[in-house]
Amino acid sequence: MTLLLIITGSPSDLIAGAFSKLEPQRPVEVWPVNPGAPEDVRYILAWNAPAGVFQKFPNLEILFSYGAGIDHLLRDPNLPNCPVVRYVEPDLTERMTEYVVLHVLLHHRRLLDYQDLQRQKIWRELPQPAASELRVGVMGMGVLGRDAAQKLAMLGFQVAGWSRSQKQLDGIECFAGESGLDRFLARTDILVCLLPHTKDTEGFIDRVLLRKLARNGAGPGPVFINAGRGPIQNEADILGALDEGVLHAASLDVFETEPLPEDNPLWTHPRVFVSPHNAAVSEPRAVARYVLEQIARYERGEPVENVVDLARGY
Repeated sequence: MTLLLIITGSPSDLIAGAFSKLEPQRPVEVWPVNPGAPEDVRYILAWNAPAGVFQKFPNLEILFSYGAGIDHLLRDPNLPNCPVVRYVEPDLTERMTEYVVLHVLLHHRRLLDYQDLQRQKIWRELPQPAASELRVGVMGMGVLGRDAAQKLAMLGFQVAGWSRSQKQLDGIECFAGESGLDRFLARTDILVCLLPHTKDTEGFIDRVLLRKLARNGAGPGPVFINAGRGPIQNEADILGALDEGVLHAASLDVFETEPLPEDNPLWTHPRVFVSPHNAAVSEPRAVARYVLEQIARYERGEPVENVVDLARGY
């Protein structure tokens, strides 16, 4: 039963090698170099695959995403009639939590302000509240959001979460739905977005939403951190909010257009930290281990984990 890799933007040969080391007897092909016989392909691991390509494989049984998000798959109007599986693995979760904690601390400890003072050669101590005085809000309380929220709470921050449906998490105040959104924003000094990209979240982070963040916080002003998906944010509104003082600063790992165009003003804005969509990269060995584990479960007749609800988009 052949596993086919249809991956753009990542080294397919390196990924194929990770599979071969873990399970040498498993046939692994790389599209379009050596796609093998289409009828032999039972599993596909994909990232930014060309639209319509999955229709070439009539016996496909599971479609895996090479990443936590599946929006790249949902762009194809002709998805195969088989389970679509997200990548959910401790390695990815830990990497995302590292990014979130790093950037919450970056803004909490005012490192952008200190960088500005350093450029001016000014020796000045800035006001520094305790972590326990700062309120962090995490949007998206899936596997990634829950872990990040718990780690931030361990550092002493006042942490709350928001999601479409109600969640329960020890020590974390959880808000849900439209009825809970404004109350969640009003108690948030640093907003962390880990939402998936769906039709409901497209353009969700706009100036109207950002204006609802707390204005009475212990820090110098509201901060926005996005490590979810770029289409969730309205970048013109973020820039406007920064220039108006609605936002004090932002850390952005994802963008409406990627790679971020050279003429995009986010590159040079003094209150913005830009990173190249690398908050939580998919490490080939970890992905191979996860995919082979799910295939083994399937071939033993056990349920596959992390199957996507295509109606919800995650």
